[in-house]
Amino acid sequence: MRRKVLVAVVYNEPTVQTQEGRKFISEAGVLQEGTNRMTTTTGDQIPVDLSEVGVVEAMEDIKGALISSGHKAVVFNVDGNMHRLIDFLGEERPDLVFNLCESHGTDSMGEVYIAGLYEVLGMPYTGAPPLTLGIALNKARTKELLAYNGVPTPKFRLYNASTRIAVDGSMTFPMIVKPSREDASVGIDNQSVVENPTELRRRIRHIIDAFDQPALVEEYIQGRELNAAIMGNGEPTVLPISEIDFSEAPENMHHIVSYDAKWVKGTPMYEGTRGVCPAPLSSSIEGKVKELALQAYQIIGCRDYARVDMRLAKNNKLFVLEVNPNPDLSDDAGFARSARRHGFTFTEMVGKIVEFTIERSPLRESN
Repeated sequence: MRRKVLVAVVYNEPTVQTQEGRKFISEAGVLQEGTNRMTTTTGDQIPVDLSEVGVVEAMEDIKGALISSGHKAVVFNVDGNMHRLIDFLGEERPDLVFNLCESHGTDSMGEVYIAGLYEVLGMPYTGAPPLTLGIALNKARTKELLAYNGVPTPKFRLYNASTRIAVDGSMTFPMIVKPSREDASVGIDNQSVVENPTELRRRIRHIIDAFDQPALVEEYIQGRELNAAIMGNGEPTVLPISEIDFSEAPENMHHIVSYDAKWVKGTPMYEGTRGVCPAPLSSSIEGKVKELALQAYQIIGCRDYARVDMRLAKNNKLFVLEVNPNPDLSDDAGFARSARRHGFTFTEMVGKIVEFTIERSPLRESN
């Protein structure tokens, strides 16, 4: 029998600086169509990270799903204040936390710290543990672990401010340059794919200067972009595989999931890409995708749910690009699309994640 529990949906709503002071994005103003800029209530135009807006949408979707399935749900915005979170958990005493925190204030490593807090408090929570979240935030470390365990991933090199920017003879052009410690396609645009040493050096310097972190350079795999959503523990299930269809993308744009393609409605790449699920794959390729996805899921230490992104090269060789623990669960996101093709409603998908957490929780019998 499915248990009905009190679930605390915990998230950290991003803020922006306005003339009136810091405000939550949800109340600061209106997003401009086709841009990542917001017109504030005072008429100012300020940049906004649209990838952070999605957590608010996910929170609302998940709260509704929990209530629809008979659970009790309370929502808490950490707002960068760990002490408030501790007080909230002590007062509300939820049975478990549906963890949607992707930062603490403006610090992306706060995702790790908050999961660590749940561990210290003995509070059951959905999704990945701190170590997994920390590994996944470091793209180079993730790729090292995958490669060591025999999972194919594109050749790469890490460049920091003190590294001489020289072309690695073991890698061939074209290459793609990314921030090494960001997610949600932050820092990725059409100029991320480079064709020669001059473009490579320029892009590496841009990433280091703009994001104050090392630049990750990979061989660019020309081919198809696949996403494998996974749910469960023990014997996790790979949901129907999605493909990002670039057939309507502008001809002068590289077929990559850029920041615009993922987040900025109205832009050519957003309008020119779409998710297709299930992806049209042969049974042998589909089987290999699922095999590699499960390997990556387990190597990085994911649990409950995650998404593994891959490229299928023109010679049908597969490469794992990234492992995404705690991916976007919004009702219109790719993970939910795969879950629906598997046969779950959105409410059932959220309910299954809660069930996974209860099943593996050492405190489940005492709540």
